[in-house]
Amino acid sequence: MNSHSFNFRKQFKNKKVLVTGHTGFKGSWLTSWLVLSGAKVVGLSIDIPSNPSHFKAINLQNKISHKRVDIRNLKLVKKIFKKYQPDYVFHLAAQALVKKSYLNPTYTWETNSNGTLNVLESLREIRKNCVAVLITSDKSYKNLEIQRGYKENDILGGKDPYSASKASAELIIQSYINSFFPLKKTKVFIGIARAGNVIGGGDWSEDRLIPDCVKSWSKNKKVIIRNPKSTRPWQHVLESVGGYLLLASSLKKNKKHHGEAFNFGPSFGTNYNVIFLVKKMKKFWKKVSWKIEKKGKASFFESNLLKLNCNKAKNILKWRCILTLTETISLVANWYKKYYTNPKKIEETTFNQIIEYEKLLMKRLIK
Repeated sequence: MNSHSFNFRKQFKNKKVLVTGHTGFKGSWLTSWLVLSGAKVVGLSIDIPSNPSHFKAINLQNKISHKRVDIRNLKLVKKIFKKYQPDYVFHLAAQALVKKSYLNPTYTWETNSNGTLNVLESLREIRKNCVAVLITSDKSYKNLEIQRGYKENDILGGKDPYSASKASAELIIQSYINSFFPLKKTKVFIGIARAGNVIGGGDWSEDRLIPDCVKSWSKNKKVIIRNPKSTRPWQHVLESVGGYLLLASSLKKNKKHHGEAFNFGPSFGTNYNVIFLVKKMKKFWKKVSWKIEKKGKASFFESNLLKLNCNKAKNILKWRCILTLTETISLVANWYKKYYTNPKKIEETTFNQIIEYEKLLMKRLIK
């Protein structure tokens, strides 16, 4: 395995990179890694989606060109793409919560489907070689609760507005690749990334397991567990973000993967349920307690089982999750403990964790 494949500092140094949704949890970690790599980042986001916020906690707005832009505003998004002519685009802007998609389905569809459409329209303004990684979701698959793990060519679908809007975004992407970005005539090369559930420091999203836990435990309260037996492909945020960076690097070198989707999730057979993850956190957090929500209170549909088959990314991109679950939980717990102890120094913690992960990448994936 060539070490240059994972040398993101060499790949992205001094490159113009446009990131949508850079103020969100995954977006802020991706942007941090790009900043560390020496990229010139332009970030587009409608707002800062949580309080507290990882983006604000690490002062990311002072390290990039931060633009408050609604991804639904086609005119403005096109103007920015045309002006900056980026070398790379990472599209993460989305309404990412299943529960919120029931409360505000119109906004969810407009953001996830039309927002992706607007990015694709804006990519038509690029006049030079550009690589775009469009991030959708593992929930893009029609969930049949199957054990074997979803492959990239499995049927798409969704019972809830969030999942359906992400599946629809995938159809929009493929239609644009075929209609406006055919391989032999395009300068814009597109990859699609579908990632499993990510956890990591700095996530304060609503109705998500780790944020719910640390918010409760930091106040010595019991966390309410909604679906203790639900199984998810948990992975550290740097695993999936590293996959996005690797996909972009690979597309830059090898155009034949233009228009293809890749799953980024933990090794097959390493999915764990919610209660297992909470108990694992107990090893790294002093006061841990929880309460199972009584059945019958669920106000919206959530799948019980989600598994991804990531053999394609493993075989073609030479990517895989490199952290054990214990290492993942350790990184997560340490980040939050340091935040609640000394929030002013949390910027250093974020960048140190990226550096630590980079070293592990080189050690564990390079042969």
